[in-house]
Amino acid sequence: MYADGDVPELLRRVGAADLDRTISMMRRLYPGWECEGSNLWDGVYPSKGTAYAASWPGVEVIGDQRVMIDAPSQLPEHLVAASAGRRLVLHAMHSVADWLAFAVWEDGRLVRSLSLSPDSGIIENIGEPLPFELPYWAGDRPAGIVPWPGEEEEPYALPFHPLDLGEDALRALCGFIQEGRPEPDDVDADAIELHGFHVREPHGPARAEQEAELRRAVEAMAPPRFYTLSPDGSLIERDSL
Repeated sequence: MYADGDVPELLRRVGAADLDRTISMMRRLYPGWECEGSNLWDGVYPSKGTAYAASWPGVEVIGDQRVMIDAPSQLPEHLVAASAGRRLVLHAMHSVADWLAFAVWEDGRLVRSLSLSPDSGIIENIGEPLPFELPYWAGDRPAGIVPWPGEEEEPYALPFHPLDLGEDALRALCGFIQEGRPEPDDVDADAIELHGFHVREPHGPARAEQEAELRRAVEAMAPPRFYTLSPDGSLIERDSL
């Protein structure tokens, strides 16, 4: 998100995003697109090749899988440059991997970046922790892990759960959450409409070319093979299902 000030406060005041203004922003940042729609609740994790966006005076929002990178400090330079004179907030989570990454730039200068998961540990930790992080680093928000029945509980690989911190980061930086109990002052993300864009790499193949390449790959695959288990547990190939 690009903002001229406090993101949550700006989002509380926005109305319908202007399509022409949003298209102008996307033309600057994403060459090649087609338009559809979503909202801030569903549009934070669009499918590959789609970006959801909205532009209002003072604040702009983009949801795109391609900016969900392990090291936020490596965000493409043209996206950082677009935040000159403004605040830029990046927030990304993946619940399957318990991965969290967020970062804040002020006038193009990175002031805080954190990325971590239990499998990879701390991937990036730049700048001083922000106020909402402090209880986690102090040990006041330990990860509560429930073991599977019949299994012994093992210590979590991190001192806190990344997704718990991720929700607090989302609320503090952007004013809303995805999981948990909403608070009265939370932004109603479901009510904020976003415009959708099918995007492609500027020098990559066109969408039709990608689809044609996928069809050729499927056609080149060998016919499927089907198996069943024999009484002794070995696999027996069958002619069909």
